[in-house]
Amino acid sequence: MVIKMNFIKRLYSDAKNIEEKDPACKSIIHVLFLYPGFHALVFYRLSHFLYVNKLYFLSGLLSNFARFFTGIEIHPGAKIGLSLFIDHGMGIVVGETATIGDNCTIYHGVTLGGTGKDKCKRHPDIGNNVVIGAGAKILGPIKIGDNVKIGANATITKSVPSNSTVVKFNEIIK
Repeated sequence: MVIKMNFIKRLYSDAKNIEEKDPACKSIIHVLFLYPGFHALVFYRLSHFLYVNKLYFLSGLLSNFARFFTGIEIHPGAKIGLSLFIDHGMGIVVGETATIGDNCTIYHGVTLGGTGKDKCKRHPDIGNNVVIGAGAKILGPIKIGDNVKIGANATITKSVPSNSTVVKFNEIIK
Protein backbone atom coordinates (compact mmCIF):
# COMPACT_ATOMS: atom_id res chain seq x y z
CA MET A 1 0.00 0.00 0.00
CA VAL A 2 2.87 2.39 0.79
CA ILE A 3 4.34 1.90 -2.69
CA LYS A 4 0.99 2.67 -4.33
CA MET A 5 0.49 5.83 -2.26
CA ASN A 6 4.02 7.09 -2.92
CA PHE A 7 3.56 6.42 -6.63
CA ILE A 8 0.22 8.25 -6.74
CA LYS A 9 1.55 11.15 -4.62
CA ARG A 10 4.56 11.55 -6.91
CA LEU A 11 2.41 11.55 -10.03
CA TYR A 12 -0.02 14.02 -8.49
CA SER A 13 2.89 16.26 -7.51
CA ASP A 14 4.23 16.06 -11.08
CA ALA A 15 0.81 16.84 -12.61
CA LYS A 16 0.07 19.71 -10.20
CA ASN A 17 3.50 21.22 -10.88
CA ILE A 18 2.88 21.13 -14.64
CA GLU A 19 -0.53 22.74 -14.21
CA GLU A 20 1.00 25.56 -12.13
CA LYS A 21 4.03 26.18 -14.36
CA ASP A 22 2.46 26.02 -17.82
CA PRO A 23 0.41 29.13 -18.66
CA ALA A 24 -1.23 27.22 -21.55
CA CYS A 25 -2.57 24.52 -19.24
CA LYS A 26 -6.33 24.66 -18.76
CA SER A 27 -6.67 22.06 -15.98
CA ILE A 28 -5.08 19.07 -14.35
CA ILE A 29 -7.26 16.90 -16.61
CA HIS A 30 -5.38 18.34 -19.59
CA VAL A 31 -2.10 17.33 -17.94
CA LEU A 32 -3.31 13.80 -17.27
CA PHE A 33 -4.50 13.18 -20.83
CA LEU A 34 -2.68 15.59 -23.15
CA TYR A 35 0.86 16.18 -21.87
CA PRO A 36 3.52 13.80 -23.22
CA GLY A 37 5.98 15.07 -20.60
CA PHE A 38 3.64 13.83 -17.89
CA HIS A 39 3.12 10.53 -19.72
CA ALA A 40 6.89 10.08 -19.93
CA LEU A 41 7.12 10.56 -16.15
CA VAL A 42 4.40 7.95 -15.55
CA PHE A 43 6.27 5.45 -17.71
CA TYR A 44 9.59 6.43 -16.14
CA ARG A 45 8.34 5.95 -12.58
CA LEU A 46 7.01 2.49 -13.47
CA SER A 47 10.13 1.44 -15.38
CA HIS A 48 12.38 2.82 -12.62
CA PHE A 49 10.53 0.67 -10.08
CA LEU A 50 11.15 -2.38 -12.27
CA TYR A 51 14.80 -1.38 -12.76
CA VAL A 52 15.60 -1.03 -9.05
CA ASN A 53 13.97 -4.43 -8.52
CA LYS A 54 16.39 -5.91 -11.09
CA LEU A 55 13.71 -6.55 -13.75
CA TYR A 56 15.95 -5.00 -16.39
CA PHE A 57 14.31 -6.48 -19.47
CA LEU A 58 10.81 -5.38 -18.45
CA SER A 59 12.03 -1.93 -17.43
CA GLY A 60 13.82 -1.54 -20.77
CA LEU A 61 10.78 -2.74 -22.69
CA LEU A 62 8.52 -0.25 -20.92
CA SER A 63 11.09 2.52 -21.38
CA ASN A 64 11.30 1.83 -25.13
CA PHE A 65 7.51 1.88 -25.40
CA ALA A 66 7.49 5.22 -23.58
CA ARG A 67 10.06 6.66 -26.01
CA PHE A 68 7.96 5.50 -28.97
CA PHE A 69 4.76 6.90 -27.42
CA THR A 70 6.13 10.25 -26.17
CA GLY A 71 9.35 11.01 -28.07
CA ILE A 72 11.09 11.35 -24.68
CA GLU A 73 13.81 8.88 -23.70
CA ILE A 74 14.47 8.48 -19.99
CA HIS A 75 16.65 5.54 -18.98
CA PRO A 76 15.00 3.57 -16.15
CA GLY A 77 18.21 3.81 -14.11
CA ALA A 78 18.12 7.61 -13.98
CA LYS A 79 17.01 9.23 -10.72
CA ILE A 80 14.37 11.95 -10.92
CA GLY A 81 13.06 13.98 -7.98
CA LEU A 82 9.61 15.45 -7.45
CA SER A 83 7.81 17.94 -9.67
CA LEU A 84 9.71 17.67 -12.94
CA PHE A 85 8.12 19.69 -15.75
CA ILE A 86 9.00 18.44 -19.23
CA ASP A 87 7.64 21.08 -21.61
CA HIS A 88 7.32 20.20 -25.33
CA GLY A 89 9.47 17.16 -24.56
CA MET A 90 10.17 15.75 -28.01
CA GLY A 91 13.79 14.67 -28.34
CA ILE A 92 14.76 14.73 -24.67
CA VAL A 93 17.35 12.11 -23.65
CA VAL A 94 18.21 11.33 -20.03
CA GLY A 95 21.05 8.84 -19.51
CA GLU A 96 21.26 5.95 -17.09
CA THR A 97 23.38 7.56 -14.36
CA ALA A 98 21.81 11.03 -14.60
CA THR A 99 20.06 12.54 -11.59
CA ILE A 100 17.52 15.37 -11.67
CA GLY A 101 16.56 17.22 -8.49
CA ASP A 102 13.18 18.56 -7.41
CA ASN A 103 11.15 21.26 -9.16
CA CYS A 104 13.12 21.32 -12.43
CA THR A 105 11.96 22.32 -15.91
CA ILE A 106 13.35 20.76 -19.08
CA TYR A 107 12.43 21.93 -22.59
CA HIS A 108 12.49 19.94 -25.83
CA GLY A 109 15.68 18.61 -27.37
CA VAL A 110 17.70 18.50 -24.14
CA THR A 111 20.35 15.80 -23.65
CA LEU A 112 21.68 14.72 -20.27
CA GLY A 113 24.30 12.45 -21.75
CA GLY A 114 27.70 10.88 -21.42
CA THR A 115 30.95 11.62 -23.21
CA GLY A 116 32.35 8.12 -23.70
CA LYS A 117 32.03 4.48 -22.86
CA ASP A 118 32.81 4.65 -19.15
CA LYS A 119 31.08 1.97 -17.07
CA CYS A 120 30.66 4.06 -13.91
CA LYS A 121 29.06 7.47 -13.37
CA ARG A 122 28.93 9.10 -16.82
CA HIS A 123 25.92 11.42 -16.87
CA PRO A 124 25.25 14.76 -15.13
CA ASP A 125 23.69 15.50 -11.76
CA ILE A 126 21.12 18.30 -11.97
CA GLY A 127 20.30 20.22 -8.76
CA ASN A 128 16.95 21.53 -7.55
CA ASN A 129 14.99 24.35 -9.24
CA VAL A 130 17.01 24.13 -12.47
CA VAL A 131 15.64 25.32 -15.83
CA ILE A 132 17.24 23.78 -18.93
CA GLY A 133 16.47 25.56 -22.20
CA ALA A 134 15.55 23.90 -25.49
CA GLY A 135 18.34 22.02 -27.21
CA ALA A 136 20.83 22.26 -24.35
CA LYS A 137 23.40 19.48 -24.09
CA ILE A 138 24.76 18.68 -20.63
CA LEU A 139 27.46 16.07 -21.01
CA GLY A 140 29.56 13.98 -18.68
CA PRO A 141 29.66 13.29 -14.94
CA ILE A 142 29.33 16.95 -13.95
CA LYS A 143 27.23 18.75 -11.35
CA ILE A 144 24.74 21.51 -12.08
CA GLY A 145 23.98 23.41 -8.86
CA ASP A 146 20.63 24.50 -7.47
CA ASN A 147 18.71 27.41 -9.03
CA VAL A 148 20.70 27.31 -12.27
CA LYS A 149 19.29 28.50 -15.60
CA ILE A 150 20.77 26.99 -18.76
CA GLY A 151 20.03 28.82 -21.99
CA ALA A 152 18.75 27.25 -25.19
CA ASN A 153 21.34 25.30 -27.19
CA ALA A 154 24.05 25.70 -24.53
CA THR A 155 26.66 22.94 -24.38
CA ILE A 156 27.78 22.24 -20.83
CA THR A 157 30.82 20.04 -20.15
CA LYS A 158 31.98 21.50 -16.80
CA SER A 159 30.19 21.78 -13.48
CA VAL A 160 28.09 24.90 -12.89
CA PRO A 161 27.80 26.50 -9.43
CA SER A 162 24.42 27.19 -7.82
CA ASN A 163 22.53 30.40 -8.62
CA SER A 164 24.17 30.81 -12.04
CA THR A 165 22.99 31.30 -15.60
CA VAL A 166 24.79 29.61 -18.50
CA VAL A 167 24.05 30.91 -21.99
CA LYS A 168 26.51 29.11 -24.25
CA PHE A 169 29.53 26.84 -24.05
CA ASN A 170 30.08 27.10 -20.27
CA GLU A 171 29.83 30.89 -20.17
CA ILE A 172 28.55 31.54 -16.65
CA ILE A 173 26.78 34.78 -15.79
CA LYS A 174 26.26 35.49 -12.10
